[in-house]
Amino acid sequence: MKISGAVFYGILVCLVAIGVRDMFFMYEGNKCSMTYMFEYPEYLKIKLPKKVAKHYPMYELYLYGEGTYAEENKNLILTGIPILFLPGNAGSYKQVRSLGSIALRKAENIALKYHFNFFSVNLNEELVAFYGGSLQRQTKFVHHCIKTILRLYKGRDFAPRSVVLVGHSMGGLVARALLTLKNFNPELITLIVTQATPHVAPVLPTDQYLIDFYDTVNNYWIMKAQDLRNITILSVAGGFRDFQVRSGLTFLPKLHHYNSALSVVSTSVPRVWASTDHLSIVWCKELILATIRAFFDLIDEDTRQITKDPERRMSVLSHHFVRHPAKYLDSSEETAIALSGSSMWIPVKASTWTYTVYKESNETFFTFPLANHRETDSHFHCQNNLLYTYSWIYGCTDGGFNCSEADDLSWETHLLPPIKTVTLKLQDYPSVSHFVLQVPTTNGSQFTTECEFFNEDSRSLQLPVTHVLSFGLTSNKITLESSGLFYIVQLQDFGEIYQAFNIYIERHCQFDKEEKADVYRIHVPWSNEDSVTLSSDEPLTTVPAKLHTAKPANYSGTVTLNLYSSQECQYEVTVTTSFTQVLGQIIRFHGSSLPVYILSSILLAYGGQFSSLASTGHCVQFESALSASAKPYKIEPIVNLCKFLMRYGWFKATWYSLPLWTLDTVIQSAQGVWFPLVSLILFFFGISVAYWCGILFNFSLRCLSYLWIALKRPTKLYEDNRMITPQRLGFSTFLAFISLTTCGAFALLIVSLQYMIKVIQLYSTVKKLTSDIKMVGNNNAESEATFNNSTKESHEKYDSCNSSAIDGDHLQCEPSSANPSVEAKPPLPSSPATEDAANSLQMHITIMNLLTWILLLCLPSLIFWLKNLRYNVHLDPDPFGALAIVLVFALEILMNSSVTSIKSSKLLKMAARLPLPLTIMTVAFGPRHLYRVPYFVTVSMLFHVLCCFV
Repeated sequence: MKISGAVFYGILVCLVAIGVRDMFFMYEGNKCSMTYMFEYPEYLKIKLPKKVAKHYPMYELYLYGEGTYAEENKNLILTGIPILFLPGNAGSYKQVRSLGSIALRKAENIALKYHFNFFSVNLNEELVAFYGGSLQRQTKFVHHCIKTILRLYKGRDFAPRSVVLVGHSMGGLVARALLTLKNFNPELITLIVTQATPHVAPVLPTDQYLIDFYDTVNNYWIMKAQDLRNITILSVAGGFRDFQVRSGLTFLPKLHHYNSALSVVSTSVPRVWASTDHLSIVWCKELILATIRAFFDLIDEDTRQITKDPERRMSVLSHHFVRHPAKYLDSSEETAIALSGSSMWIPVKASTWTYTVYKESNETFFTFPLANHRETDSHFHCQNNLLYTYSWIYGCTDGGFNCSEADDLSWETHLLPPIKTVTLKLQDYPSVSHFVLQVPTTNGSQFTTECEFFNEDSRSLQLPVTHVLSFGLTSNKITLESSGLFYIVQLQDFGEIYQAFNIYIERHCQFDKEEKADVYRIHVPWSNEDSVTLSSDEPLTTVPAKLHTAKPANYSGTVTLNLYSSQECQYEVTVTTSFTQVLGQIIRFHGSSLPVYILSSILLAYGGQFSSLASTGHCVQFESALSASAKPYKIEPIVNLCKFLMRYGWFKATWYSLPLWTLDTVIQSAQGVWFPLVSLILFFFGISVAYWCGILFNFSLRCLSYLWIALKRPTKLYEDNRMITPQRLGFSTFLAFISLTTCGAFALLIVSLQYMIKVIQLYSTVKKLTSDIKMVGNNNAESEATFNNSTKESHEKYDSCNSSAIDGDHLQCEPSSANPSVEAKPPLPSSPATEDAANSLQMHITIMNLLTWILLLCLPSLIFWLKNLRYNVHLDPDPFGALAIVLVFALEILMNSSVTSIKSSKLLKMAARLPLPLTIMTVAFGPRHLYRVPYFVTVSMLFHVLCCFV
């Protein structure tokens, strides 16, 4: 491998790290407040029927309580409204504490007129996000819990007939899955609230049971949408700080026959306006308060339970989670109000108006006549920083002061972090003669109210976003020349998930006094994923702009930047592509597919080593094979061509007439997360990760070999041409039995460790013998030099002896021991066996790289099995049981094989070509179905086994 190649792969790995860094660390600290309980929390275990407890020994049902409330409920004399909390992946039943504690405090504030009983299920903190085999079991247990909870209220006044479900993460999917059970009564559920639940697809599809469960649930809700319209669902996502479940997966599908679903991101929820991570969403105080307020507003006063009216439920949820009008829910928007009395009335004729209160003031009414503005202006906008006041703007129809009839228009109000705003279209109120602004009585609270009439065309500007491949080197800019309170900047050509920008807003004001904070809001019209940014103390404020969901097809709306600005200030808005955030979006949406491209790269390197054996008789190193063989242009054109041809009916009919799966790229395109070049980018990322993982693996082998040499001191190669012996066959059979009776991933772990020991042993032996060969070679060189010097001295001595004899001296001349005719030069040791062992070692290293990633994909089922070992020795169902049986026999043969056995194989050239079609299948069918990838790798290993015998 050339140094330039290593540098290139190093740069790609750095890019992956930058994308991951943008996901994990590019956001401010958690802006949510922590929820606290005022009394010690208690969890009362509810006794389940014996049959249920016996069938589900690992699951439990609890009732939450604290203080006096917990003591009163020990006898299970319950009179509240039941809410059941379902924890998610590795979640605890104790996560219900925040909901239960806040609801109890609010109930006490209203003298317990209404209250809730919060239940929670203990699902043994199972990893159901990665192992789908227990999801059906959890669903059935929750069904039993619902029936048990309702039995606790039997005979009570206002006894409930349904239960509210709150599900965190995968708990929300289990809540929806209840409807798929046979004999389940849909009337047992009226409302489902999910927190960071991936409804669309699993985050990491590591086994088939997980995919099948998702397909069953989503298909049922699509097919039975008409029958399920009385069940209301609220899905809340955490935003960009939730890097475990991206928000796009939480959006429920919009169905024609089902309009009782609402999906929001926490950044757009009024009075929350903050992104939460995957765990903090269950204790974020602002979000929990919004949820509890909604629960209390959903209570029907007649039944003292959650209302059965679906329209009422959607109205309440929209009030608290979509557009909060800064007034109580039950305030009527249609009631005519008489405005009269001794309050002060002040007419306002200017187009722009500001009113500031520094101390106590009495109630005041400001009237704005509309006659002078209908021809020139189209909108009336007001904003103030006195939040949570009610009934503050009216429309008068009589044209004078002390209006006898006025319509309350506060429902148009929008609550934002530091301000309350309202924007009214004049054409919507043709009979209104005046707008009346009510300034309530204040007790020393300083606040400012500003109003203006404006024409929408003058406040709407278009700003094209920069191209995603500009890498932040170019920018587009507009200047807001006129002073105003509200601007709309349309971000043209912004609608794809791979786009990400930094919007810089520079403010220049004409006054030096303390400036109020401005509000900049990114509004996405096709989904509730808005984000709000407050202006900083510095003149320049950075607003990140990126999407959770792509723009739907044939949708005409545009993402807008709404500026709630200050008067007498000029603004300069600049948009530029953020390269790091683009990388973050790629990792966020496609990071789960990266193992597919890593294994594909290793598969191609595997085939490259076979090609090297067939052509040269030597096996190249893993890194060299990876560099030479892992070429995306061998894969991408074929996959993209198939995707393109799927547009044509004849090709699609032919495709589905064959036993072929749907292309994963087609599925991702339907979900709006596929974009050009993404597969190519992931391929380069996969090659770079595979390369540096190979470097790390070699380094680990080197370190372990030093230890092995110190302990064993290998002196020769162990040669055994028998790949199958009774001992090895017996051990493989034992591992197959382990796979059948316990867990397939456990058997794979054992054979992987055995293979690892074999590779370490071979690596250590080759290293030791290679070192000895070099040492002997150096000694031979030294011996040759010494031999030449000794020969020269012997010849000189022999000549001297002959001369003396001729002169009459009687000297005894002995032959020199260094004479080449007496002792020959020691030969250099021969090393063909060592070379074959080194070639075999390179092949084994590649197989170990493949096996490591297979084991990583099987790891969730292994962890699940270990966690539940005390309940059941056998993992049922086992997603990798059959695969493990095949692999243990194949690996037992491969770990004892050498390249000598396959050099002369008739199947060698075919083995060199096979990884390419397998890689194509891996890329085509693996990104959204990771569990398929180990099977493709296993096929290549099985063909390697055949080469050892044929």
